[in-house]
Amino acid sequence: MIRVGTFNLNNLFSRYNFQAGINALPGEEAGGISLTFESSAIRVRTFMGRLVKAKEQQDTVEIARRIVEVMNADVLAVQEVEHIEILKEFNREYLGNLYPHIVLVEGNDQRLIDVGLMSKLPLGPIVSHQTAVHPEEPEQRVFSRDLLQVEILDHHRRKLFTLYNTHLKSHYVPYWQDQVQGAIDANNRRRRQAQAISTIISRMERPGGRFVLTGDMNDPPDSPYLLPMLTADNQQLINALQNPAETRPAKAETSGQGPGPQTTAWTHRFNPPGPALPEYQLYDQIWLSPALAERFTNPTIDRRTRHGGDGSDHDPAWIDLDL
Repeated sequence: MIRVGTFNLNNLFSRYNFQAGINALPGEEAGGISLTFESSAIRVRTFMGRLVKAKEQQDTVEIARRIVEVMNADVLAVQEVEHIEILKEFNREYLGNLYPHIVLVEGNDQRLIDVGLMSKLPLGPIVSHQTAVHPEEPEQRVFSRDLLQVEILDHHRRKLFTLYNTHLKSHYVPYWQDQVQGAIDANNRRRRQAQAISTIISRMERPGGRFVLTGDMNDPPDSPYLLPMLTADNQQLINALQNPAETRPAKAETSGQGPGPQTTAWTHRFNPPGPALPEYQLYDQIWLSPALAERFTNPTIDRRTRHGGDGSDHDPAWIDLDL
């Protein structure tokens, strides 16, 4: 059995925490990471006017515990990692070098959060699709981060399957932008990304091929914006997390906040402002090619103990593949 998982590590940055002043907020057209230098030569890095800091120590310890003690995946797709060096450091200092093979290619995100992969199994060719474009916007890269393609090999270096890891456009709209139009634009960006994924996989995979598509999709599986992604080379992909087990029952909502999740298939909780009830969605997904439809078991989500999440605002998910 080969355990394949996905986990949004929620801002695994390498920055040191320190006190610093930010002189001015960016204008409405600001974007990306800005740098300033203080008299003591400390580098201050901000994004949209906010100080960018390293992940809190206790949160880093907690995501490491969930990976090592709970998941123990053979192949783990990760999202929201600053760069490959912090992922290697995380593996070395917090995971006890659990994963000898680590991949991350710098993507397109202005906040510098990338997708990566850690594996106990050998890896074959690694392909980044960060430069892919969509016909509707041929001058703009379609992926907010990347679509990372990695061949997973057995210990005799024979190909087992190909894993595609991605992190699609979020619902976030900066406060200075029109919220309605911003939401429409974000949804359309996610739709174009889904279409690009289908096109790429259809081009890269042979009919009947074994592949896994996973990552943080920022929409539930039944979203119309993800629908184009679910067919590749005329093959309908299988949702491996349609009815997952949980490592523990979901934490009950407080009085007046509704009955809580009505399904086990969720990895992200959003508590909107005002009287609206919390929303539970399966943002972190694992899709399988038809060739793997009868080869997976044990779909599981490690359930958080706090409403805000344990070390991350996403819960990790995994399956076992019988190859």
